[in-house]
Amino acid sequence: MEVLATVTQPARWKTLLAFGIIYFVWGSTFFAIRVGVSEVPPFLFCAMRFLAAGLLVYVWAIAQGERSPAARQWLSVFLLAFLIFVVDYGLLFWAEQRVPSGIAAVILATIPAFMTLAEILILRTQRLTLRLAAALLAGIAGVAVLMSRSILLGGAPIDTAGAVALIIGAISWSVASALARKLPQPPSKVMSSGAQMFAGGIMLAAVAALRGEWRGFHSLHMSGAAWTALVYLIFAGSIAGFTAYVWLLHHESPTKVGTYAYVNPVVAVLLGYWLGGEPLGARTILGGLFILAGVVTITSMRTRTAPVVAEDAR
Repeated sequence: MEVLATVTQPARWKTLLAFGIIYFVWGSTFFAIRVGVSEVPPFLFCAMRFLAAGLLVYVWAIAQGERSPAARQWLSVFLLAFLIFVVDYGLLFWAEQRVPSGIAAVILATIPAFMTLAEILILRTQRLTLRLAAALLAGIAGVAVLMSRSILLGGAPIDTAGAVALIIGAISWSVASALARKLPQPPSKVMSSGAQMFAGGIMLAAVAALRGEWRGFHSLHMSGAAWTALVYLIFAGSIAGFTAYVWLLHHESPTKVGTYAYVNPVVAVLLGYWLGGEPLGARTILGGLFILAGVVTITSMRTRTAPVVAEDAR
C-alpha cells in the first residue's frame, strides 16, 4: 500500500518571527557594533563576538551528534573564516569607528553585486546581461554618491578609508561565497557555521594581538552599554539570526529569504538616525536608493541558488 507523505506548513507566526529576526535583528547589529567599538578596539571586539558565538554553536552541534570537520575540511573552514570574519567583519568593525553604522550597512548591501561578479568571473555560472550591468552600475553609483564631495548633495562625504575598507570587506565576502561552493565543507550547515565563526574568532584575536589591541585592555573597563552590545551580537545577531536563517531556508524560497539584503540597510539607517544621531540627509537617501535598486534587481534574478550559509552571522 502506497502512503502519500503530506507536507506540513509551519505556523504563520513562526515564519513571521523568523523573518522579523533576519530583518530587524540583523539590521540592528550594525548599531550594536558602533556602540561596542566606541569603547573596545575593533578587532578585539569582533574576536570576542565570534569566539563566543562560534564556540557555542560548535559545542551545540557536537551535542546534537554532528561530526567535527575532517582535517581537509578544517583547511576550507579556516580559509573561508579568514575571508569572511577577519577581512569582511574585521574591516566592518574597524570602519564603524569612522563611518556611521547606517552607511556601513548601505555599503555592505553591495555584497550581492560582488557575489554576482564572483559568479561571472570565478564560477562562470552567470553571464553579464544588460539588466545585470545596469544593476551593478546602480550599486557603484550609490557608493560614489556617498563618497562624493559635491556640495549639492549636502552634508559631509563619508570617510574614504572607511568606505574603501567596507568595499574590500564586501569583495572578500563575495569571493568566499564563490569558493564555498567548490571547497570541501562539513555537510551540516550548523557545524560549518560554528566552526567558521570559531576559527574566525581565533584569527581575529591574533590580529588584535598583532595590532596591540590587547595592551591596556581589561573587560572590567567595559561599560554596561558595551557589554549589552556584545551579548546582543553573540546571542541575537549570531545565534538567533543563524537559527532563523537556516530554518527559513528549509521552509521558504531562497528569493524570499534573500530579501533581508535590502531590508537590513533600511533598518540600520533608521536605527542609526533615531538612536545614534547619525545624519539622514539627501546624500544618504540618494546613495542608499541607488544601492538598494541594484540589490533588488540582482536578488530578483538570483532564483537558481540559495544564499550561502556564510551569511548566517550578520
